[in-house]
Amino acid sequence: MTATDTTGVPTVPPKHPDAETLDIPNTQDIAREERLSGVRTVKRVMPYLWPEGRTDLKMRVVLAMLALLATKVVSIITPMFYKQAVDTLSGEATALALGAVGLTVAYGMARLFSSGFQQIRDALFAAVAVRALQQLAMETFRHMHQLSMRYHITRKTGGLSRIIERGVKGVDFLLRYLLFSVGPLLLEVGLVAILLLYLFDVRFLAVVLVTVGIYIWFTVVVTEWRVRLRREMNNQDNDANQKAIDSLLNFETVKYFGAETREADRYNSAMEGYARASLKTQYSLAFLNFGQAFIIAAGLVIGMVMAARGVVAGEMTVGDFVMVNAYMIQLTMPLNFLGFVYREIRTALTDMGQMFDLLNQPAEITDKADAKPLTVSGGEVCLKNVHFGYNDDRPILRGVDLSVPEGSQVAIVGPSGSGKSTIGRLLFRFYDVTDGALTIDGQDVRDITQESLHASVGVVPQDTVLFNDTIRYNIAYGKAGATEAEIIQAAKDAQIHEFIQALPEGYDTTVGERGLKLSGGEKQRVGIARTLLKNPPILLLDEATSALDTETEASIKDALARASEGRTVLTIAHRLSTIAEADRIVVLEKGVIVEEGTHADLLARDGRYAQLWHMQLNEE
Repeated sequence: MTATDTTGVPTVPPKHPDAETLDIPNTQDIAREERLSGVRTVKRVMPYLWPEGRTDLKMRVVLAMLALLATKVVSIITPMFYKQAVDTLSGEATALALGAVGLTVAYGMARLFSSGFQQIRDALFAAVAVRALQQLAMETFRHMHQLSMRYHITRKTGGLSRIIERGVKGVDFLLRYLLFSVGPLLLEVGLVAILLLYLFDVRFLAVVLVTVGIYIWFTVVVTEWRVRLRREMNNQDNDANQKAIDSLLNFETVKYFGAETREADRYNSAMEGYARASLKTQYSLAFLNFGQAFIIAAGLVIGMVMAARGVVAGEMTVGDFVMVNAYMIQLTMPLNFLGFVYREIRTALTDMGQMFDLLNQPAEITDKADAKPLTVSGGEVCLKNVHFGYNDDRPILRGVDLSVPEGSQVAIVGPSGSGKSTIGRLLFRFYDVTDGALTIDGQDVRDITQESLHASVGVVPQDTVLFNDTIRYNIAYGKAGATEAEIIQAAKDAQIHEFIQALPEGYDTTVGERGLKLSGGEKQRVGIARTLLKNPPILLLDEATSALDTETEASIKDALARASEGRTVLTIAHRLSTIAEADRIVVLEKGVIVEEGTHADLLARDGRYAQLWHMQLNEE
């Protein structure tokens, strides 16, 4: 049985020209670590074979194993019917009650039952395998959302999706073949070897054991070599998939800069690197398949020659010769399959190892064991001597003290890189403060559950990203189970209801990838409607109009004013005209508050805020 390798989208720039001729140092240590990693992966998967709390699935596993045992018993006795039929037809044995025809029919029925039990086994186990895949996929998906923003901004989404896709497929393969192939195949080899020893002599047993031993040794050695090639192909697969996704997500940018040829050349470079690695894997696969076929053919020929000599010498019947042939072929099929299974299991373990490494990635932001839900009595937000930096050697906030009283509107302004948006990320707890504290109504955000915090804070970001679904779905995303009336009211409050009604498909209009079918102002209104539907007591406006033109900004401003009514509002602004009516304005520079007061007070003070204000007026 010849296997072929399959991989996903080709990829990655060509590796260093010397890489193909250089061996990795400490190869034995690496191989040992890979084996240990494989053992850990198998242990991780085993519980899915015996699902806790699911008696029905456990019963399916038991019945599948019984069907498997029946398959092997039938397959072992099948060649005996064949032998009796041949001996009867050749006159070397007295016809049994069944007769030659009956024996032939019995042989055919035995083969049919063997196949039937195998199909019953697969059907019984299907529900167990599907549930395991569902659980693993869900576990991985949930874990991805629990990882911090720091992790996600340093990883490539396309590469992560490929790791998850290959890992889940690997689990499906391992669950089926670990249970139904490796052990049963070895059992079948053992039973055939014992039968050959019992029916004939030790020479046949020796041929079987030597053939199996050499075959397994050759398969393991060559497959371990091929696993390294497969791992590199996986890395290239991840990188190429990311290149493709990146280019498609930035379709407009590619067009703006006339970079279609550049993108094609970049992808072609990745394809060339993949092509070289792919050829090496194909050549190694051909070598492996030929070597396995040679070993099996040699063992089969030796066994058949021994049986033929026995027939010539009168020590064996023609039926014995046929039975030896049947058993030897019966051995070669599982051996061939064992080689395929081993290769695929090593591949699956490699793919699954990457997925489980992802699952083992610890979440940076977690709830404390005794974390309690946030209780919002007024919505006061306080930063107390807050220090923070994305990296230890690059501080962003340097001892910020800020109070946003309940029901008030406080704006944070300052030049780029001053730390404005960082305060918003700390409020939503994408990151934790390095020193100091951030509290809501006196409760440190590190001491409350993230779920309750996120439910209490609504965010309108600079660039609202929408799901590739309908306008209705995107607005309703703000509240699980929202009614049609609530969705429409939120759209009216965000002043986008009339626009939606004017569309041919109304609220069922699909917005496209990341909402690209809508203009910037339309997307922003949908985002505001979504937040209004959420109805949070605290609202964060993170440069919500900085990407819009002046006319669109003016129309959005009314929607934002309505969204701010009765809430504590923290506005992070670049365009100062949008926050002139705020209760208090805080000027942040280089991570330090340099001024604060009302718009009129700060202009009269003629300090940093006044400088920024006049600079923007001149630009306009």
